[in-house]
Amino acid sequence: MKTYNITVPFPPSVNHYWYHAKQKHFITPKGKLYRQLIVAEIMRQKLCKRLSQRLGVEIGVYPPDRRKRDLDNLMKAPIDALCHGGLIVDDSQIDVLHVERKEIIKGGKLVITIWEIT
Repeated sequence: MKTYNITVPFPPSVNHYWYHAKQKHFITPKGKLYRQLIVAEIMRQKLCKRLSQRLGVEIGVYPPDRRKRDLDNLMKAPIDALCHGGLIVDDSQIDVLHVERKEIIKGGKLVITIWEIT
């Protein structure tokens, strides 16, 4: 089983990632910056694999502080950025998604492991 690991910055909340105007969805400047950071990390690690098979994803969430956060709200931005950066083709390929809150660390981060389901 082939696995891929990437550590990315803690994402902005969904409320700070998207905005809506005239019944359309747009990514905020903060959201675009976050996506650029993930794309840069994908390129740095040479992970532009364009994985197209069924996938499993495990995400360790290391929050930056004690604020209450819904884990499910945190997943959309980084997973979309993994698609945009070319690591995976489409987030509909994900058959297994495991998200776990970890200890608080300064600045926060996400540790993502992706594996191919055979």
